Amino acid sequence: MINAALKHAIEHRILVLDGAMGTMIQRYKLEEIDFREGAFEQHPLPLKGNNDLLSITRPQIIKSIHREYLKAGADIIETNTFSATTIAQADYHLEDAVYQINYQSAKIAKEVTQEFNDKPRFVAGSIGPTNRTASISPDVNDPGFRAINFDQLVVSYTQQIDALIDGGVDILLIETVFDTLNAKAALYACNMVFEKRQSTLPIMVSGTITDQSGRTLTGQTTEAFLISLSHMPLLSIGLNCALGASMMRPYLQVLNEKATFAVSAHPNAGLPNEFGLYDQSPQDMAIQIEQFLQEGLVNIIGGCCGTTPEHIEAITAIAAKYSPRKWKH
Repeated sequence: MINAALKHAIEHRILVLDGAMGTMIQRYKLEEIDFREGAFEQHPLPLKGNNDLLSITRPQIIKSIHREYLKAGADIIETNTFSATTIAQADYHLEDAVYQINYQSAKIAKEVTQEFNDKPRFVAGSIGPTNRTASISPDVNDPGFRAINFDQLVVSYTQQIDALIDGGVDILLIETVFDTLNAKAALYACNMVFEKRQSTLPIMVSGTITDQSGRTLTGQTTEAFLISLSHMPLLSIGLNCALGASMMRPYLQVLNEKATFAVSAHPNAGLPNEFGLYDQSPQDMAIQIEQFLQEGLVNIIGGCCGTTPEHIEAITAIAAKYSPRKWKH
């Protein structure tokens, strides 16, 4: 069930989603001990770079990042759980830590939102695509092979969703979808959890267009992506990651025209340079995003890779000038 405050907010103004978690974590120059201390000291594999663990080992850092985004004006902050499934954590042999990672990530995000009372703030449980695809073979010599199947994805997503809800999230965000079959497994897992709990949460889905062909990694156009998921009563559908704001615009126009849900966008801060870094300034990004708002394309706007609280602050200022996209419920 959609929170009454969230329903009112999304109908009356453009909501601002936070920016990149990984970009902010990089500023702290963390070492291996930061990913271990207090919980994983005896773990046999290296853990540096497994950012989701920081919700357990360095919760004050994650809280500080959430706080910066909320101060910048974000209405919705995402939990630090993009890779917090048993599938993704298997690379570190940390499948048993998945519940704790998700629960603690949701809990600390919720705690930080409660420090702010100027307007309603919401926590979105970040559900990443995993590092496996159910639709494409990873082996060019065996096109029929799959590294994961639908049922395995459902089991993994169910564990994550249960923990996020236990931790207190307001929204579930299935994001950076490159394979719609993976997303369908996540949505099926949502339904299973909702049925078990006899309660629901609003769901956001955000896909990623991988290049200027305008298709997802598994070959779907934006319209096909939308149609594939329109059987679910979503809060929003949108796009994030891969493309910068200027290149994302034509695909948002498709969603604006066709979607019967709210539309979201959280693009990267431009395209990465030769060092993999994002150079687009907050002001430049806000100018590009303003085109979305002038055309009435979105209801939720934020940032993905390379974005910072400074980007979100600039986007918040622009978003306040415009009315949200209208859609038929």
